[in-house]
Amino acid sequence: MPASSALRDCQAWKDAKLPLSTTSNEACKLFDATLTQYVKWANDKSLGGIEGCLAKLKAADPTFAMGHVIANGLVLIGTGSSVRLDKELDMAMKTMVELSKTQPLTPREQLHVSAVETFAKGNLSKACDLWEEILRDHPTDMLALKFAHDGYFYLGYKEQMRDSVARVYPFWTPDVPLSSYVKGLYSFGLMETHFYDQAAKLAKEALSAEPTDAWSVHTVAHVHEMRAEYKAGLEFMQHSENQWKDSDMLACHNYWHWALYLIEKGDYEGALTIYDNHILPSLQRSGTMLDMVDSCSMLFRLQMEGVSVGQRWQDVLPVTRPHSQDHILLFNDAHFLMASLGAQDRQTTQDLLTSLQEASESPGENCQHLLARDVGLPLCRAMVEFKDGNADRALELLLPIRYRIVQIGGSDAQRDVFNQLLIHTALNCTSSAYRNVARSLLMERDALKPNSPLTERLIRKAAAVHLM
Repeated sequence: MPASSALRDCQAWKDAKLPLSTTSNEACKLFDATLTQYVKWANDKSLGGIEGCLAKLKAADPTFAMGHVIANGLVLIGTGSSVRLDKELDMAMKTMVELSKTQPLTPREQLHVSAVETFAKGNLSKACDLWEEILRDHPTDMLALKFAHDGYFYLGYKEQMRDSVARVYPFWTPDVPLSSYVKGLYSFGLMETHFYDQAAKLAKEALSAEPTDAWSVHTVAHVHEMRAEYKAGLEFMQHSENQWKDSDMLACHNYWHWALYLIEKGDYEGALTIYDNHILPSLQRSGTMLDMVDSCSMLFRLQMEGVSVGQRWQDVLPVTRPHSQDHILLFNDAHFLMASLGAQDRQTTQDLLTSLQEASESPGENCQHLLARDVGLPLCRAMVEFKDGNADRALELLLPIRYRIVQIGGSDAQRDVFNQLLIHTALNCTSSAYRNVARSLLMERDALKPNSPLTERLIRKAAAVHLM
């Protein structure tokens, strides 16, 4: 993290051709400090963390429009709150928009205001278009690049996530602050579009420049996961742990990847130890959406493998239950549902489904609510049917949407929980019409991810019931 003296003041932002409409050097430096911590996925205690920087930024210049943009944008990008549910956020958004109308902002700043305002309405795709408009003229605008990257991730727009960075990558020369982290962003997009060798090479270049770059560690972890290279993955995570464990916003997710290797290997006790020592404590400490979905996904995977998780769902549910009717991201909704199903909380399950149905009936321009009817609701209902032992009905719901689940966002590794759900559902079907579905799915998985011990276990399970 840069020392306070290295943070950019008004003139430095002008020199970077990214002028900020404020006369406060302190506000400019605090904007830089907040942006830097966001990019690095870490709260810097010496700077007061992101929240501390935002509070000081507001005090330094209460009318600084880009200060309001980054503050509101970070709340929205966290997907734990929305203007529909949070009156304070709604008021903050209105204040941002009103300020933008009373000041001679640059066209770039006005686009930032519009993009965050659009994102708040749930129109993530249009918001990304506005950030891209900024990047065409200002390719080193890190806030636009990172917000677009995260927006594409939530939409499941894998190619856009890759190409957005590719278009500006040549402009991020080593003298530009945070340039090594752009390698990490680009490597992740390459990995998600299956350019695994290029992704790993670029991520390792980023780590050579900045060993504590937890996002580039994350890309390498994904490459090993997608190739079922659990031995190499475990070795990499163990050797690099000291470099990324203090990245408080991403460390839990990297431990989740570590645990996935152990599940792949069949070391369930090892995976649960990672969960108990790192993932659950992080969830209870932070309450962030990423920690919630990691906790839910891991326990759900283990249960599908036939592993008893004891009372662990009871620890997760109090954190997820208050968000069960948020409906900000369908990806989040599906994971909250795992928690209510796992904890056998039928009321919360029903409330989630009913309120999601209502959201789908009046979607407005909210892309997630528009997608709920055709993808989100069938997925959630299939999970309930699977839990209730109605595998045939669950498969009827899952098969038509299996290639659309990417639209709920997340990574290939994260969405693999739904691929596994589909296979386990097929394995438990009783109808003769579905008899060969499990076999077909397993042959497909084995071809795409050869040498996977998890797949081999599933094949043996299918063979035991004469499906292979």
